[in-house]
Amino acid sequence: MARYRGPKSKVARKVGAPIFGPDKFFDKKNYPPGQHGGTKKRRKLSEYGMQLLEKQKAKYTYGLLERQFYNTFMKASQKKGITGENLLVLLESRLDNVVFRLGVAPTRRGARQLVTHRHIMVNGKVVNVPSFSVKPGDIISVRERSRSLEVITDSLASSDASKYSWLEWDAGQMAGKFVHNPTREEIPERIKEQLIVELYSK
Repeated sequence: MARYRGPKSKVARKVGAPIFGPDKFFDKKNYPPGQHGGTKKRRKLSEYGMQLLEKQKAKYTYGLLERQFYNTFMKASQKKGITGENLLVLLESRLDNVVFRLGVAPTRRGARQLVTHRHIMVNGKVVNVPSFSVKPGDIISVRERSRSLEVITDSLASSDASKYSWLEWDAGQMAGKFVHNPTREEIPERIKEQLIVELYSK
């Protein structure tokens, strides 16, 4: 499966946010990449430029490629409600993102790898598709034979799934419940989804 494997810090600096998690290089150089660094006077972004940048931020944050992101947007636009909020809910309900939010993996990229390597189950059945859409009431668990994996135990030891109100985690069973779809106020990502809607509406 195609996946972005380029420099993460460069992308984070371009969109102006540490979207891949703590990043010492972003902290040191939190300005756009380029030959002249932060010393060059940059032109103000156009309306289209701001919309495109916001779309890129969301796309890289959730780890989707261009076609995947567009298809997700189209699906969101066909649902009842506010398109931008629908988009974020669909992104949050992806299995790889839910595994990340539950703390089973330290990053979304790591969560995607756990899913594709068949370490994760949904309602008692192995699911190896990162884009699988989790529904309210679904139980997401770690396979019994995978529970001793160091990457999982280390991640769980340093995480706190309880900070997300739409998720419940049972440490004893190594399983979590997707209680309900999150509202926009509950989603912590600083994404201006309306700009994405405006971009695709052109």
